[in-house]
Amino acid sequence: MTQRPHRRDFLKTSTAAMAGATLPYWFTTESNRALGFQSVNDRPVLGCIGTGDRWNAVGPNALHLSDCVAVCDVDSDHLEKGFKRVTDIQKSRARDVEKYEDYRKLLDRKDIDVVTIVTPDHWHSKIAIDAMRAGKDVYCEKPLTLTIQEGKQIIKVLNETKRVFQVGTQQRSEMSAGPIKNQFLKAVAIARSGRLGDIKKVTCAIGGAPSSGEIPKADVPQNLNWDMWLGQAPMTDYLQGGFGNNKNYPESRTHYEFRWWYEYSGGKMTDWGAHHVDIAMWALGMDNSGPISVEGTAKHPVPFENGMPTVSNRYNAATEFLVTAKFATGAELIIRHDTDNGVLIEGTKGRIFVSRGKLSGAPVEELADNPLPEDLLKELYKGKTPTGSGNAHMENFFNCVKDRGLPVSDVYSHHRAMTTCHLANIAIRLGRKIEWNPESEQIVNDKDAAPWIGREQRKGYEIDVSV
Repeated sequence: MTQRPHRRDFLKTSTAAMAGATLPYWFTTESNRALGFQSVNDRPVLGCIGTGDRWNAVGPNALHLSDCVAVCDVDSDHLEKGFKRVTDIQKSRARDVEKYEDYRKLLDRKDIDVVTIVTPDHWHSKIAIDAMRAGKDVYCEKPLTLTIQEGKQIIKVLNETKRVFQVGTQQRSEMSAGPIKNQFLKAVAIARSGRLGDIKKVTCAIGGAPSSGEIPKADVPQNLNWDMWLGQAPMTDYLQGGFGNNKNYPESRTHYEFRWWYEYSGGKMTDWGAHHVDIAMWALGMDNSGPISVEGTAKHPVPFENGMPTVSNRYNAATEFLVTAKFATGAELIIRHDTDNGVLIEGTKGRIFVSRGKLSGAPVEELADNPLPEDLLKELYKGKTPTGSGNAHMENFFNCVKDRGLPVSDVYSHHRAMTTCHLANIAIRLGRKIEWNPESEQIVNDKDAAPWIGREQRKGYEIDVSV
């Protein structure tokens, strides 16, 4: 890599850095949100790729810890809104901010240390791989991948480039339930500590997905580069209808509604599965392994043939589903659309339920007299102390940018969680049981299903990584 030496490499050896070695060099002790900094030149330099709706919950968190010099989006309206928000936040920092439509121009800049990637799902992997190869550390929104193959490609490039990479599954760091802090981390610790006995079953309730009526063909808005928005996905008509399930966006293939098309996402299975299945795999101790079989049933809003939708102008991702993943240990992971949103963990000695608003069960009540050991929480949090801060996930990323440690939501464990979700989608689309070898990471005993771990990519937008 030709990137210049990092300021942090110099600062690691300085007397000041040694004096405050327990904190990143751009932190002060005044705020858990790390709003202070020693000088503008100490802070990492940030580029933001994708400045749409979700970026409003990601970008400002990163801006508390870095200085942004570039924003990028293929929708010029989103680009202008992102630019305005960055400049408003940074108005006292005297930073020039450039705007780009093509993310590659942003990655060409040698002054940028880190990037946030907040794009539709089908763009995550290629941009992340290009960013790592350009010498950038990466914070990328979930779900990280569109296919199992993409996860393997990202891991290969991550191992080659040694970049720091945090996935935006914030439940590993935050999402507090009232006075309970780090409730998902605590739920995993309860399960991993043996207080539930042998874990036999984990149920993830992630909610269903919307359907749509026929969405008419429309002219591509002048503010949108439709070809680049599609990226690796097949070229198709631009569609736009009225407002259906979402009061903020009309029914379409783009922006928030891309989630309900298999061309660009995995539907609810990956959108919320990326959160709850991740916690389930963590609790099972399977965050670096996987199931041996996956099967289930689903309701799709359009007819399918050989796993592919036969209607092109209506949402096609599953609206309802019930999936069972089985592990070599005998444990089961259930993914369903109904029941209360959250994760139910059941063992031979007890059970607990955790969600973004709750952590309950007799083993939770027992924490008052028998608290979890701090060293276990720290071990699960990849060697760092969880803070319970509202910006803890981003803080964890920037801590790791400084010390080159492994973030709490690392690519390796996320890839395994997403593999389970992708296998679930393959099973319900093909309508049969899928057998999986978690060591070789291949579908076995089904030559027709085996190629489904990847997919064809449109010419000019391929991911150039052999695995």
